[in-house]
Amino acid sequence: MTSQPRGRTSVTRRRRTVAAIGAVSAGLLVLSACDKPTPMATVTIGKNSVNSQATCYDDGKDIGRKKAIACALKKASKSISMGQGDTLRIGVDPEVADTGWSLYINGQQVTNPSKKTYFAFQGVDLFAPQQGQPAPKQLYISVVEQNKAGDEYKGVWNFKLKNADED
Repeated sequence: MTSQPRGRTSVTRRRRTVAAIGAVSAGLLVLSACDKPTPMATVTIGKNSVNSQATCYDDGKDIGRKKAIACALKKASKSISMGQGDTLRIGVDPEVADTGWSLYINGQQVTNPSKKTYFAFQGVDLFAPQQGQPAPKQLYISVVEQNKAGDEYKGVWNFKLKNADED
């Protein structure tokens, strides 16, 4: 059996301790560089839900109407299917409801601002054909955090609705 001199063991242990402290410090540095997560918005249809952080958000500061509208026109990465007669449910974090929020479809505001954390749109056929046009295969909806006066816009959350009847 071989044995190491006593001094070598303490050097190895010291190196491991320094390496561990360095790894923890590096991890904390990486975490401190991360952005604070934005409030969430959730879309629920039937038993299916998708949620998302904001597409545009500046830590609760006003981003302006122009930027909010431009953000509402951005394509969403989160999608959910919706059939004819399904109820569209929107949920927002309380801090979004404190300001107020509106629903936009394809970049156009379709509701007045609401201060509710949850709202259900029942009996709305978003995929109805329009004057000789076929039913759309998809729509882009946005939850836009805005006050009732329409002079403060704080965030935009985008989702894609897929027409379940067209699949």
